[in-house]
Amino acid sequence: MNALPILYSFRRCPYAIRARMALAVAGIAVELREVLLRDKPLAMLEASAKGTVPVLVLTDGQVIDESLDVMRWALEQYDPEHWLADERSDDPLLVACDEEFKPWLDRYKYADRYPEQTPDDYRGHAENFLICLEGPLGRCGFLAGDKATLKDVALLPFVRQFAGVDPDWWRDAPYPGVRRWLNGWLVSEVFTSVMAKYPRWQSGAPGVVFPDNPKVRK
Repeated sequence: MNALPILYSFRRCPYAIRARMALAVAGIAVELREVLLRDKPLAMLEASAKGTVPVLVLTDGQVIDESLDVMRWALEQYDPEHWLADERSDDPLLVACDEEFKPWLDRYKYADRYPEQTPDDYRGHAENFLICLEGPLGRCGFLAGDKATLKDVALLPFVRQFAGVDPDWWRDAPYPGVRRWLNGWLVSEVFTSVMAKYPRWQSGAPGVVFPDNPKVRK
């Protein structure tokens, strides 16, 4: 039995980012194993044949390999910021992000792999999701009002990825509420802490303890 849960992660993956943010806020110590997705370690594939991150292996051997499930598990242990307030597994924005926005985002980011349409076309499809976010964020600081919830944390890594495809366009894009919200998260302590760089994990070697702070909950 492992002393700590094991988290297989990839620093830039938006699914892994959202999971790390929940674990960090909950203060749950894990052994973080940074992997390369093009060279997945056998131990990770043995834990989850899906071959995607994050993969959380609990100390009793239970495996959680869906990012939203990792978030919920962590916050159910300890939720100091009340991110689980009004949380719904069928929240339409969460569903739309993973099922609609992410596919268009991938085509926009890697448009050379999808020559069927232009980058602008793909961006236009993805903007339908941003329009849905601009409504609440144009009125309030967060998607559910004046306090952040799981929904904000779950969506922000994908909006960050979208904004980074063409930063010049993003600066003047007609989404001031989304931009203000995103910029606030990008300078937040929790986001900057989970984006620290770690060496690639090698099979047989120990991972690193994450989060790296003195108030880690085990």
